[in-house]
Amino acid sequence: MPRELSKRSRRLRAAEPRSTTARLAALRLRPHACPCHTFAFSPPNPYQQVPPTAAQSQSPERVLLGGIDEAGLGPMLGPLTIGYSVFRAPANATNLWKALDSAVSDDPKRDSERVIVADSKRVFTRNARGERRLETTVLAFLAQLSPTTEIPTDARALLFGGSVAPPSERVDEHPWYAELASLPHCNDHGRLELVAAKLGRAMAAANIELVDAGVRVVPAGELNATMRRTGNKGSALWICNRQIQRHLWERWSDEGLQLTVDRLGGRVHYGPMLARGFPGASVRMLSEQSKQSIYELSARQGAGRMGVCFAERAESSSLATALASCLAKFARELSMQAFNKFFGALQDNLKPTAGYTTDGRRWVKDAQTALKQAQLPPGVLVRER
Repeated sequence: MPRELSKRSRRLRAAEPRSTTARLAALRLRPHACPCHTFAFSPPNPYQQVPPTAAQSQSPERVLLGGIDEAGLGPMLGPLTIGYSVFRAPANATNLWKALDSAVSDDPKRDSERVIVADSKRVFTRNARGERRLETTVLAFLAQLSPTTEIPTDARALLFGGSVAPPSERVDEHPWYAELASLPHCNDHGRLELVAAKLGRAMAAANIELVDAGVRVVPAGELNATMRRTGNKGSALWICNRQIQRHLWERWSDEGLQLTVDRLGGRVHYGPMLARGFPGASVRMLSEQSKQSIYELSARQGAGRMGVCFAERAESSSLATALASCLAKFARELSMQAFNKFFGALQDNLKPTAGYTTDGRRWVKDAQTALKQAQLPPGVLVRER
């Protein structure tokens, strides 16, 4: 790394704010903010994509803060799910937990009075309270994308109704998705409406909007096909994650999106992969460190620009990434509920599974009667890696 970049990195670390979203905001996506390396390589959903007003899009005092996180990379059964969210906020309010403190908390113990946004491993526990808490978080925030703050009720639309949905033929290979339950199923609908209304008032008071949110479900059959094509799980995860990045680039780069992505394994260097994935943009490395790597993408034609920070434990410093984590976990839990309902109807007394390796092996052994009746296509049940 050039000496100048090392000095710049030391100065940034000495003065940098705590959160990764604030670090991106501090860079403000300025061209040539520091000496850096350039990498050169030659269906509508009513709960998504709220466009800015003319005044908002012209205001330099507002920023777009986005996040991406995944759930279900390790299990042997069920889908990989990747959540994403984008907020438009005042430039001096990039700590969204602080700005929304009257309605939002990262402490699960405060779930009776706040919407909990944190790493989904903290939000969700496998009991009634944990299930209600996760569903409350996801549905209350998704309601903010509706002009009337309407609570989503169609689970299939939530999982497969967005512009990043898998091909319908891939979904149809997995017949259990026909068993998706209507929403909500852990909470009273009226209670959720009150929670969503309170959250909406807090966001309006703080001049914060949720402008985009959703989830990419990668069914096991699609994930297996991608792993066979790429040769490993890490590359398959990158391809799926990159689809979300491209969606956000296309929708929001004109406003200068600042995106925080939970680090993919132990990888530090993302520049060449970003450059190959975004041929219409130049990619500049601003910082590569042990716990975070920051890049800037600039459109070769037009004004599009996106800062991307790959950070370790990003969901602890970026509310947008924490919400993405919750969206991903909620989608996986809905998928596994449908999975267990489908196979449970084919075999009496079949114990449900969450799909993780040890219990997944137990389930496959126990479910032979159901599997014979299901007559599934090859490669759609068990992960190959």
